[in-house]
Amino acid sequence: MSEYNAMRLYLINPSNPLVSIVRVKESRWNRYRVWKPLSLMVLAGLTPPEWEITIVDENLDVPDYPAMPRPDLVGITAFTSQTNRAYEVAAHFRRLGVPVVMGGIHATMCLDEVTERVDSVVTGEAEGIWPQVLEDTRRGCLKRRYDGGLAEIDNVPPARHDLLAGGYAFGAVQTTRGCPMNCNFCSVTAFNGFHYRQRPIPDVVREFQLIREKHVLVVDDNLIGTRPEHIARAKGLFRSMAQANLRKEWIAQVTINFADDEELMALAAKAGCRGVFIGFESPTPEGLPELGRKFNLLKGRDFRACVRRIQRHNILVVGSFIIGLDIDKPGIGKRIADAASQYGVDNLNALFLTPLPGTRLWDQMKSEDRIPLDSFPKDWKYYTLTFPVARYKHLSLDGIIEEMISCDRVFYSMPRILRRVWGNLWQRRRPLISLVGSLSYRSNLRLNRKAYADFKASTGQ
Repeated sequence: MSEYNAMRLYLINPSNPLVSIVRVKESRWNRYRVWKPLSLMVLAGLTPPEWEITIVDENLDVPDYPAMPRPDLVGITAFTSQTNRAYEVAAHFRRLGVPVVMGGIHATMCLDEVTERVDSVVTGEAEGIWPQVLEDTRRGCLKRRYDGGLAEIDNVPPARHDLLAGGYAFGAVQTTRGCPMNCNFCSVTAFNGFHYRQRPIPDVVREFQLIREKHVLVVDDNLIGTRPEHIARAKGLFRSMAQANLRKEWIAQVTINFADDEELMALAAKAGCRGVFIGFESPTPEGLPELGRKFNLLKGRDFRACVRRIQRHNILVVGSFIIGLDIDKPGIGKRIADAASQYGVDNLNALFLTPLPGTRLWDQMKSEDRIPLDSFPKDWKYYTLTFPVARYKHLSLDGIIEEMISCDRVFYSMPRILRRVWGNLWQRRRPLISLVGSLSYRSNLRLNRKAYADFKASTGQ
């Protein structure tokens, strides 16, 4: 028994009711698109045994906080779009005299704003500083700010997967951090750094074995990296996973260079890889230079051939595109849908170009007075990547919304869905994940139209 008295800790992932994909009760398909708050599970794994831990993921359900036992500390993580709800939750517990600490990307990028609304802020990656936060809380001397910087992930213990055991279609695990791509719209490099850090392979395999779900999301921003030593490490990881006979099927984010190495793809498939997210971003070569270093990986490629090489290993491909680049003009929505169909991707994820705090895109658009939704923190709830919050060079507000609707309507038309499913069956590939993804997107088309109308009405645009 510890010499310390038991303490109660709530770790909370706030919801954003504007994000339709997490409305699991409105569409049964959405449970396939809700991911566990892995960062909170990692912090739980770093928490000493004298703390009684409860993880609350509001994306599944918002509990009756007043009916819950009073905690000794509340920890909240939040992306920018979750911030308003995070502040509401923080205010509730602070009224009870419970200290609230907040971390994550938004807390790091908007330190002054967050500091006004919570008792303590953790900037950067929290692993290295979390034990100190807990000890200071226990002693009653919580500091206003802790800076975790870039954590040493070599010896981070496994996440507490047991604390969120039900309600999810996918488990979650992380094997690397950092991204050398430094795309202008992405805050990953600003938060996690350029340096590509890798967890020890045995640790990753052991954590996979702790995950109860058969399907797993690997949350790495780029699982395979870009350099030869990164690829070699990925191959080593896949070999170890296959040897461990994990009986897991997993999906991950990779760059298009995944298609360049037959051995890499074969090993990934053997290790249980069933799908990859790939950011194509723009259907036009002229749009790629806006992205940053990713341009170097994308330029001059035969995307259809790349996608087919991946699919030949029975791995589905989800293509991600951005609408609202400075090069984009009317017709870009259908052009993206047609390009995605031509590439042969199994699912399409199109997002609005969104300036997020901490990115070069934010700095650029702010300097050009192209961020009309700037009543913060109120307007943060729209920064989901699914609402057009900026001023776009060649597209009006109504115009860019119509482009997004057109993109989804064309790609997720029933004839195209059936054609893709038939193609999967003909090639003896698993069509179920592709079908579920397509039906999930299609079921949200009506919700999206209503969300855009409400967005325009509530913002007065």
